[in-house]
Amino acid sequence: MATAPAAAAVQLNANGWHPGEVAAHALLKVQTSRQYNPTNSGLAYSHGYRVSESPLVAVGTLDVQGRPWTSLLGGEKGFARPVAKNVLAMQSLVDSVHDPVVRAFFSGAGEKGEEIARLETGKMMSGLSVDLETRDRVKVAGKMVVASCAASNNEVGVMRKMQMAMVVEEALGNCPKYMNRKEIRAHLPRPELVSDGELPLPPQALKLLEKADMFFLSTTNGETMDTNHRGGEAGFVRVLSNDAEEVVLVYPEYSGNQLYQSLGNLQVRPLIGVVVPDYETSDVLYLTGETELLVGGKAAEMMPHAKVVVKIIVKEARFVRDGLSFRGTKIDQSPYNPPVRRLAREGLPAQIGGGANCAITATLLRKETLSRDIARFTFLLQQQKVLWKPGQYVTLDFSAELDHGWSHMRDDDPQSLNDDFVRTFTVSSPPPPFLLDGKTTDTELEITVRRHGPATGLLWSHRLGPGRVPLELPVLGFGGDESFRIPTSGDTNKAAIFIAGGVGITPLLTQAPGLLLKEPVSGEKKKKLRVLWSLRGQDLGLAVDTFERIPGLAAQTQLFITGSSISSEETLRKPIERVKELGVQGVLLRRLLKDDVLGARDAENGTKFYLCASPEMQKIVNGWLHGEEVVYESFNY
Repeated sequence: MATAPAAAAVQLNANGWHPGEVAAHALLKVQTSRQYNPTNSGLAYSHGYRVSESPLVAVGTLDVQGRPWTSLLGGEKGFARPVAKNVLAMQSLVDSVHDPVVRAFFSGAGEKGEEIARLETGKMMSGLSVDLETRDRVKVAGKMVVASCAASNNEVGVMRKMQMAMVVEEALGNCPKYMNRKEIRAHLPRPELVSDGELPLPPQALKLLEKADMFFLSTTNGETMDTNHRGGEAGFVRVLSNDAEEVVLVYPEYSGNQLYQSLGNLQVRPLIGVVVPDYETSDVLYLTGETELLVGGKAAEMMPHAKVVVKIIVKEARFVRDGLSFRGTKIDQSPYNPPVRRLAREGLPAQIGGGANCAITATLLRKETLSRDIARFTFLLQQQKVLWKPGQYVTLDFSAELDHGWSHMRDDDPQSLNDDFVRTFTVSSPPPPFLLDGKTTDTELEITVRRHGPATGLLWSHRLGPGRVPLELPVLGFGGDESFRIPTSGDTNKAAIFIAGGVGITPLLTQAPGLLLKEPVSGEKKKKLRVLWSLRGQDLGLAVDTFERIPGLAAQTQLFITGSSISSEETLRKPIERVKELGVQGVLLRRLLKDDVLGARDAENGTKFYLCASPEMQKIVNGWLHGEEVVYESFNY
């Protein structure tokens, strides 16, 4: 193996930042470098106490090739504690054969024998103590001064008891954002190596990444190291590629304390060591690799709605089953977690005609209230050659109206810190006529939406009328999955069943007129359409409006009315009478059931299901339709 090159001394600026951190601050357009670096010298009493109260410590170091790795030690409070001024000691069971950090500490010595391996060195290392119950964490960095690894008296194969001490040169208390609370308990592991360095990642590792809501990373600027954590909703780390040629993982950087110490190290040395734990099973994924930082438009192009993205090009990975000395039980999620940012290539429809420099502006013209929480909004798109297809969505940018700038913590509205205020809404008005020869025209566009969050709240509260300031929103483009559009005709007589929950009816509004034509195109068979629509009683106004605007749709629809308002049928009498007058196929004052869905199938000609509902309803109905042909969309904002 090659020996790591000697590190050049890192020159700090007057405020204590190294060149990589200064570069990261400049790249991300923050003023932190003008402020003093808050990292403390040595290990203060308060930091030492917090470490001793934490049951876990993530530890990072470099191997003989100069590559960073990260491991996770502990299982009980007190396993790590101060033993002298600026000296932190740890005692933990470790996997002496497969854990890359332990291997790097001892350079492979004493892995399999009964003897004790000792090492006295100034080896660079870093750590992050973590108390997942209180969301407390403390970063430490320094040098290892002594370590030993002895065979354990228990018969668990490769497990050894490691004792070590490090001199702490730097320490910093971190904020609790994106840390999902868990109860940690000690566990006696029986490690089993699944993959040892080879790529691509095995299926077990991919499954872990799908469920992981936290990982730990270590970086270096060549003279010091930094270990930290990244957290979010399960699956926030995405797999861009996984084959023998290249394994690439991608994760978004969320709003933090703007110190950018990890990203600063990556500006100097784009190397990273990651450990991904499975708290339920004690399985663990170790990997080391190179990084690429994407900012702004490049980040959004890779991962829509993300402002900063880190790509990890994996060079070596190791997956160990039951390799950690602890397990954890979930308590709750961090309120700061944004929704999972998926990769653009993960089936997300590409936008057309938009982009950061899009000159299209939507001006709000009218608001029509259809129920207490549902309204139709009409926008004017002036002098534009704008086309959309039935069932597509429009992407609107509310940031100029709603973004109030950077904040470190905002407990009254935590998710706003990572909100780019870009929203998509299904267009509920038909496309304008096709324009030839580059002509432009004024076009009206409608969206029918439920009040939900800051963007729709702004639409609801904005006042229209003479003398009022108009609400103008940039249009970033139009998109929509082609497979979700129901063909008006085709070479088979397969039935189309559209299952909608509440405003999930909107993708059908512009498609229904073409589907309800009495005669199909010459020589083609007409598609059979049936609609199963579940909505709350208080939202029946949306059903009345829909059936009045689209003649013939009611006759193809069965309504399922839910909510507390159904306890008093008198409150629903008039809207129910009206939908019946319009020819609705049936009205049931109950939830949609499995038998309703399966009973609607066309046994003779076959059926294709189209589902647009809330994530909860979508999950339930998809379970009913296992083995059926189903396409679906969600109306999450």
